[in-house]
Amino acid sequence: MALPPPPASASLGSDSARLLRLKSQARGPGEASFFFSDAHFKCEAVRVLPGEYFVDTEDTLIVTTLGSCIAACLWDRDARIGGMNHFMLPEGSGDSGRYGSFAMEMLINQMMKRGASRLSLEAKVFGGGQIIGGAGATSTLNVGERNTAFVLDYLKAERIPVVSRDVLGPHPRKVCFLPASGKAMVKRLGSMNTDRLVAQERTAAHHTTPQAVGAGTVDLF
Repeated sequence: MALPPPPASASLGSDSARLLRLKSQARGPGEASFFFSDAHFKCEAVRVLPGEYFVDTEDTLIVTTLGSCIAACLWDRDARIGGMNHFMLPEGSGDSGRYGSFAMEMLINQMMKRGASRLSLEAKVFGGGQIIGGAGATSTLNVGERNTAFVLDYLKAERIPVVSRDVLGPHPRKVCFLPASGKAMVKRLGSMNTDRLVAQERTAAHHTTPQAVGAGTVDLF
């Protein structure tokens, strides 16, 4: 499938003033802070790691890669504010964005601080895959299924409609989200990405998330 064109407003290089501004701003605990210039879309981007979130009113490209984890992309269709989180397990002890219950509350609260309303929120949900075959398949499948069931149940309870989803199955996924327009894109990755994703998720599972420093359909790309 042909790659979609970059956003119309995206034409700045890696040393753009906006990218430098994004890198220099102070970030709160759990807020994504890895900013870069995306070569494909030719725009400023931020990578959301396990346990992190990011909210914006501009179309900063929000990017994450998922195995059994879930990314919920929320968008206020009236205020045109969007955000993404990345969580690993439905529930756990402590206040950590690695756990779905805290990650969802954190994302919704941060969006409301920026002017969003619960009444006009909609969601796009990704991840929950089974990315390990053989001996580890059963436990990984259960995690993906549990994560998927949790986020769908949570959104239903909060009366936030899920307008699109790409969940479960054997595929790792790369997800890109534009928070001002609500546009989401997903790419199902090949098996070569599995080992790296498994290592990332296992590492994140044993470390606390560090404090950060300094609408439409889902498209395949």
